[in-house]
Amino acid sequence: MERRDYIGIGVLLAMVIAVPFLVDNPYYLGVLVFTALNCLTCIGLSLLMGYAGQISLGHAAFIALGAYSSALLTTLAGWSPWAAMGAGAVISAVVAVIVGVPSLRLKGHYLAMATLGFSAIVHIVAIAAVDITGGPQGIGGIPYLSFGDLVLDTDIRFYYFSWAVVIIGLILALNLIHSRMGRGLRAIHGSEDAACAAGVHTALYKIQIFIISAVYASISGSLYASYATYIDPGPFDVMHSVLLVTMVAVGGMHRLWGAVIGAVLLSLLPEILSSFSGYFQMIGLDYSQDYDILIYGGILLAIMLFLPEGLFSGGRSLFRYLYQKFSPAEEEG
Repeated sequence: MERRDYIGIGVLLAMVIAVPFLVDNPYYLGVLVFTALNCLTCIGLSLLMGYAGQISLGHAAFIALGAYSSALLTTLAGWSPWAAMGAGAVISAVVAVIVGVPSLRLKGHYLAMATLGFSAIVHIVAIAAVDITGGPQGIGGIPYLSFGDLVLDTDIRFYYFSWAVVIIGLILALNLIHSRMGRGLRAIHGSEDAACAAGVHTALYKIQIFIISAVYASISGSLYASYATYIDPGPFDVMHSVLLVTMVAVGGMHRLWGAVIGAVLLSLLPEILSSFSGYFQMIGLDYSQDYDILIYGGILLAIMLFLPEGLFSGGRSLFRYLYQKFSPAEEEG
């Protein structure tokens, strides 16, 4: 990792530690837990999209595989939640190979459509296979994760644990992109033909990063199942895959930190807009909840129009501009 990455990790860690002292409402802590789970998935998706240049609209399916693996193996087979999480990661990796080998031969929109179809199939199976998945009624009674006698059965405990997993996943991803494999992925993103001519094993790297990305999503799904202790097919539909891609794009898909920023922003933005709507109603202004969707869409549109490289790169460019503009210039003699 680079020096600025260590600084960023330190800042993120300090914020994670400090937030519960400022926000003690269990509801908002729950929102921050779901934000962490989105961050974890988006880190893996950023590796695939931002560094390998492969667009996937099927990551909600891998979240579902992790969640349902944990749910079924713990409630029906009596497995430990940790063992079930590991099994879910292995299952997702195997499915990623099965789906990725033919799909990653495609490029551009064709790859996106292939992964979109895979996500739709998994969601339909989750609804239709009532005897296995419980169908729309879902699966309940999923046990909490625990460390010996310490059970992660409160919002504050799971909040710290989930963000610890995010930080570990971010550190691993940052080390990966600064490795030989990371350089190969950048070469593939720039020009797959040129990378192949330079000796980069493009097919192997693409399938490896697809597997890694799927495992990140699977772990996120297992954590979701353990935290909620109940799952149904609703959160794993195709639109959730689209939302994850939007998070990465808004934050900046060419930077892992951008994926984190985008996931945090779009996870918290609906709650922020709801708070504003409640404030307007308190002061007597007529504010419809439907306006939230309009404002939400307007914010996304503005970001994509004026910051096409994402919030992270756009923010850095703005900081450099302001620094150069307002920093004291040396006077010429």
